Amino acid sequence: MTSLSAPAPDRAPTPVRTPPEGAHALVVGATGIAGSALIEQLVAVGWQTTGLSRRPVETAGVGHVAADLTSRDSLQQALGDLRPTHVFITAWSRQDSEAENIRVNGGMVRDLLAVLGPQGTLQHVTLVTGLKHYLGPFEAYGVGVLPDTPFLEDAERRPVENFYYAQEDELSAAAAAHGFTWSVHRAHTVIGHAVGNAMNLASTLGAFAVIARATGQPFVFPGSVSAWNSLVDLTDAALLADHQLWAATTPAAADTAFNIVDGDQVRWRRLWPALAAHLGVEPQGPSDEPAPLEGQMADAAPVWERVVAEHGLVEPDLTRVASWWHTDGDLGREGDMLADMTRSRLAGYTGYVSTERALLAVLDRYRAEHILP
Repeated sequence: MTSLSAPAPDRAPTPVRTPPEGAHALVVGATGIAGSALIEQLVAVGWQTTGLSRRPVETAGVGHVAADLTSRDSLQQALGDLRPTHVFITAWSRQDSEAENIRVNGGMVRDLLAVLGPQGTLQHVTLVTGLKHYLGPFEAYGVGVLPDTPFLEDAERRPVENFYYAQEDELSAAAAAHGFTWSVHRAHTVIGHAVGNAMNLASTLGAFAVIARATGQPFVFPGSVSAWNSLVDLTDAALLADHQLWAATTPAAADTAFNIVDGDQVRWRRLWPALAAHLGVEPQGPSDEPAPLEGQMADAAPVWERVVAEHGLVEPDLTRVASWWHTDGDLGREGDMLADMTRSRLAGYTGYVSTERALLAVLDRYRAEHILP
């Protein structure tokens, strides 16, 4: 019998996603938050794994290829005889406009699969997108009439340009042409471990707390009053990885788009004090108007450099730890931001994560690796 005083686990146990015979996984974006969590799980359960990324993959037993995802010639040269059976696309490249996002990111999916599809080995391809499928792209984010929450996967596409739509269309067209199955995984804000990632809420809030403590300031919620009070869900990177492996090895999940979130809901007004206590700072709620971190932290680099020197941290470049602009977007929204998981549940997926415990565990990992003090 479990003691009532024993700490609850961060997540529900999940089955081992045993690789099919002869399986070879290619993870595109292998050093990002989603990609690195996926690499860890693939290796743990015995998949032959290759990572595609700008920087080498440092996980033992994982092959690495470097290619320019915006160049079909580069992809052909790097992947011409790789012959993977399963491809996991977790990478994207932020551009100055949504038209450019569509051209570049839709083109990445098209060119990658134009190289790999004719090899004849592809069985399944997963694509990670997000809730901007429902909320709109950065330049039209939350504008106009939005689908009701919790978001359902069969909601009509918004009448705006969105590179997620372009990526999905390229994926389904390539699958029809080359005979593989596919799945799309619409995550909310992904919480996980990576350095140098453009959208990292966990390390951003950790760095914000470090700077607040170093300057004797309270840990003030920088977002809107509405975001402070509303319900929100998040996506643990390890859960996202498991969801992709489930879809890649489950016939009932073939050719389907899924939402993927932790399974619980949180309010920042309850999560913020727990986060502050864990990080050793004094919590404070929002002001009447948001106080974006991008403006607050514009001159924070010297403070970070001092903290790095005092504590022997390994990353002196604050921009590789904190993505202020992205966290401002997450914490400045209006109303509940929730995604429905019924489609996954009915198809047999049972993964579940405690958002609060998982977030604190990620912060502890950053501390253990001397990225945060």
